[in-house]
Formats: sequence, structure tokens, C-alpha cells
Amino acid sequence: MTKKYSLTKTKKEWCGITLFQIKAEMSFGNVVKGELGGYIEKEENLSQVSGDAWVSGNAQVSSNAQVSGNAQVSGNAWVSGNAQVSGN
Repeated sequence: MTKKYSLTKTKKEWCGITLFQIKAEMSFGNVVKGELGGYIEKEENLSQVSGDAWVSGNAQVSSNAQVSGNAQVSGNAWVSGNAQVSGN
């Protein structure tokens, strides 16, 4: 399976959690291959396979939160806990 994005070595700490900046490994939707995105704690936070889901800007996704479908998390948004962001 070709990965949609990878975790970079660029990271930041938020409330004791390490978040990693993401990088697009392929072009999809409005995202261009090589584009840097926002920050996630782990791959389970952002779907690798379904839709054009993406985290951009300074947005952060952590804990058990999941972004999938064609959902876009951007700006300075924080998504955490058991939140699910999906659809369009």
C-alpha cells in the first residue's frame, strides 16, 4: 500500500504529547506531493486510505481522535479525545 502521508521528524509538544508534522507522499484532492501539513500524534489519527482527509496549517490531532473521508482540519484547530471528523 502506498502511503498518502508520512510523519516527519519535525515535532512539537502539546500538553505532554509529542505531535509530528505530516508530509504528503502523493498528490490527492487539493494536496500536492511533498506538501507539509499540520501535526498528528500517530498515524491512527489521519486516514491513510479513504478519501482526501488532511490536516493543515497549525492544526493538531491527538489522542484517539480520527480524521477521515474528505474532512479537512486546518488553521489552529485542535482535535483530541475520542472526536471523529469525517465526511465532507
